Amino acid sequence: MDNLRGILFMILAMAGFAFEDLFIKILSAYFPISEVIIILGFTGSIVFLIIALFQKAPIFHKDLLNKHVIIRTICELLGAVFFVTAIALTPLSSASAILQITPLLVTIGAVIFFREKVGWRRWTAVFVGFLGVLLILRPGYGGFMPASIFALLGALFLAARDLSTRAMKVDLPSVTIALYAFIAFGFSGILIIPFNSPMIAPSLYQIMYFIGASTFGVIAYYSLVISSRIGEMSVISPFRYSRIVFAMLLAIIVLGERPDSFTLIGASIVVASGLYTFIRESILNKPQ
Repeated sequence: MDNLRGILFMILAMAGFAFEDLFIKILSAYFPISEVIIILGFTGSIVFLIIALFQKAPIFHKDLLNKHVIIRTICELLGAVFFVTAIALTPLSSASAILQITPLLVTIGAVIFFREKVGWRRWTAVFVGFLGVLLILRPGYGGFMPASIFALLGALFLAARDLSTRAMKVDLPSVTIALYAFIAFGFSGILIIPFNSPMIAPSLYQIMYFIGASTFGVIAYYSLVISSRIGEMSVISPFRYSRIVFAMLLAIIVLGERPDSFTLIGASIVVASGLYTFIRESILNKPQ
């Protein structure tokens, strides 16, 4: 294990995802969400197909029909669709902050589906984390944005994706899984076309934004895979939260967003709760 490189690749992945989200936010001002998803999904598919062919990874494999692989793919595409919708309809800073609840949702799912034992300390952290999300959402107050629910749904399905990954008992290369995840993502954009405005032909200038989003998305996804392979999960996982730092900075500097105190405090609570669950879990799993 090379934890230092694993941490660096994790930070690179989170920075890549934040930049991808920034480009998606910009593109959503000009194009329907369905078009953004279709272009990013199929562009990513082509890139990972080339990578798979270069690595001689299997494009077709019987394990792709494994129920956990299918569930994982469905959860990933739903999570991505809901989160992209949240980015388009709400401030990038608040959508990114809500997404950080994903690890806490994984903790709850591990108890339900894997009978994992969680002590009162981690349950308290989960509860406090949800209080942080409520601060960001502010239901019942003037600042409440109903579209923020899309970010929460995105986090829910991405947590389900992580749980499905844990349940997978197949020997599929990560690049093959990524390929079909992007294909499914692209097709999901086609399915939501009836609920969106007509597609628009992008200008050359706008095509550059699509290329930027696709490039950062692929770099981020692949860096995440490398990080997971070379580093210990208990060490590298907390650095997933660097995404919110990059997202906040980009939202403020590039988009001119000004996250209010509720969003900043709520995001801090969610991140602190998630970090505590990671630290507590690593302590409990440490060999005596």
